[in-house]
Amino acid sequence: MAKLMEDEVFMAFTTYAAIVILKMLLMAPLTAFYRLTKGAFANEEDVALKPMEERKKLLRTDPDVERVRRCHQNDLENIVPFVLIGLLYALTGPELSAALLHFRVFAGCRIFHTIAYISVLPQPSRGLSWLVGVLVTLSMAYRVLSTVLVL
Repeated sequence: MAKLMEDEVFMAFTTYAAIVILKMLLMAPLTAFYRLTKGAFANEEDVALKPMEERKKLLRTDPDVERVRRCHQNDLENIVPFVLIGLLYALTGPELSAALLHFRVFAGCRIFHTIAYISVLPQPSRGLSWLVGVLVTLSMAYRVLSTVLVL
């Protein structure tokens, strides 16, 4: 493990993986914030302390809460594969410049994707940021497979 921590590519990977994981983790408190400010709760126990007549009004969906939840779901669908593939990619010994390009573009895309999703920026901004992030992960997967497969 100590040798890995001396590898510049691995250190870059851990930095950008930590950034996007932290970004993903912050989506849960953002969802809670939207639920509280919009008064839109999903479960009976969330409103159990409220008067009975108020409970029905609070047990509802809200478009803004659902938007944040979908953004969080999209993070789960994209950041987890990036972290797994990125780790394998870092272990293939890529050039630092190529690795940094992959990691920085992905992190930038995910941050912009969240801003576009939450701020309701017009399409194709969100779609393009998602697509570029996926292409980065696929590029790293290609490098991993082309390095380890003997044809």
